[in-house]
Amino acid sequence: MRNRYLDLLRFLAIVRVVVYHVTGWATLTLVFPAMSVMFALAGSLMAASLTRSGPAAVGRRLRRLLPSLWVLAAVFVPAMLFSGLTASPRLLLWLFPIADPPANNWGALALSIIWYLRDYLWFVLASPVAFWLFRRAPLPTVLAPYLLLVAIEVGIYQAPPPVLREFGLYFGAWLLGFAHHAGMLRRLAGRVLYPLALALAVTGGAWIVAHPGPRGYDLNDNHLGNALWSAAFILVVLGRAPAGIPWLERSRLADRAVTVLNRRALTVYLWHMPFVVALTPLVDVVGWSHQNLLGLAIRVVLVFALVGVVTLAVGWVEDVAARRPPELIPGAPPAPTPSAARPGAGPAARSGAPPPVPAGGPGGVPAGGPAFVPAQRVAGEAATVDLNAG
Repeated sequence: MRNRYLDLLRFLAIVRVVVYHVTGWATLTLVFPAMSVMFALAGSLMAASLTRSGPAAVGRRLRRLLPSLWVLAAVFVPAMLFSGLTASPRLLLWLFPIADPPANNWGALALSIIWYLRDYLWFVLASPVAFWLFRRAPLPTVLAPYLLLVAIEVGIYQAPPPVLREFGLYFGAWLLGFAHHAGMLRRLAGRVLYPLALALAVTGGAWIVAHPGPRGYDLNDNHLGNALWSAAFILVVLGRAPAGIPWLERSRLADRAVTVLNRRALTVYLWHMPFVVALTPLVDVVGWSHQNLLGLAIRVVLVFALVGVVTLAVGWVEDVAARRPPELIPGAPPAPTPSAARPGAGPAARSGAPPPVPAGGPGGVPAGGPAFVPAQRVAGEAATVDLNAG
């Protein structure tokens, strides 16, 4: 079954990313380091896929990742070419972004979120080797990206390739996802987990305070502080993940919202930034500053509304990529079975329950005999799988 707690974390991360890009509030990055959380969740799912399918999981992940990017590129690449982007073989990076694809001036801003897919792609490609190492030496493997980042930030390793810096910044979160899948975080005793998380948060926070960026204490301007602070956050939210969240299941609206945003997470992420950029000039037109809470709230609502329209139009690509039946709005309740709609069907037939078993008599089960378990029920229980790991 799906892990609804992980679904809720992904829901909150996507919402936080959109709100941050609209408002620019640096505090949001500290309260909820969304990008690291998203990489940790992706790492956990990648570990589950590798456990189940081996290296073939790489192809399945790429199949689910790239089609939504291609839809975005089909719209924006011709627009950028029309507005001055030079055609070159590097345009092929829009098909497989192992480096930043080319963009013109406005496209570079509107499509700046492509870096997440670039890093995600590299992490997926590296995962079979990383998972092999993790199974044999978990702690050194998890520590390696953080040590790499420390070496870069303090100047021991100067002028590293950009991809190595990204591995230092976010691959540690990905590997913490491996540890979550393996149950290592859950098994950490509180007397170990909480002091460790506190030490990471204090160290990361001190580094952030000592090295403020152009936007103040924004995690995006401070790689080492970002990695340490995010690691502390991930240790707590994944290491002490609840077994379930009953309140979400009781709220039909909230449960459906979490389902929809999880099934359309990539579409929402890819398309929100162009609308943020497009709506920004309206701030000057109507006189709303970034300190105007009403204006910011209206912008947030407008961005979500416009992204919602695009998601209705092209979000089904995520279903096709995942080999699910395409849906306009995911998570609709299942249609009633034919027996439920048949006139004259009794309560047992409408509920789908098996007919009662005779307690004895001709053709029945002798009283006191073995209990009868319907075959389809046994098969259904045996076929239950973790749908969230696919």
